[in-house]
Amino acid sequence: MNPEAGDSGADDLKKRNMSETMYRASRVLRVLASPTAYLIVRALIGAKLTPSELSATLGVPAATVSGTLRHLREVDIVSYEAAGKHKTYWLKDGSVGAILELVEAWVDRMRRRARLFDGADGAEGA
Repeated sequence: MNPEAGDSGADDLKKRNMSETMYRASRVLRVLASPTAYLIVRALIGAKLTPSELSATLGVPAATVSGTLRHLREVDIVSYEAAGKHKTYWLKDGSVGAILELVEAWVDRMRRRARLFDGADGAEGA
């Protein structure tokens, strides 16, 4: 790494005044911000699937699924087992599904609250 180029991980953390745990959490959230990654994680809750099965299930090109699985591996969300040319993926920790459900419940609450306030002042929803 070249610290002068600003690619040092330790320097990056110091600049952001973040602990390593916070930094890693931000990387996980950045990966999950991808709709494809989000759908893959949802599909893997309680399941073990191959990239081709994920591609067919989600209607996403196989190359996109493979690249996204690589990102999910990099942040330790998924693991895989290779059998010949085929890889089967699963969630490393099932609690990631509970985290997604918690976020979805929060989004639903915020949407309901926004609709309630929009209706209270007579504004039309966009």
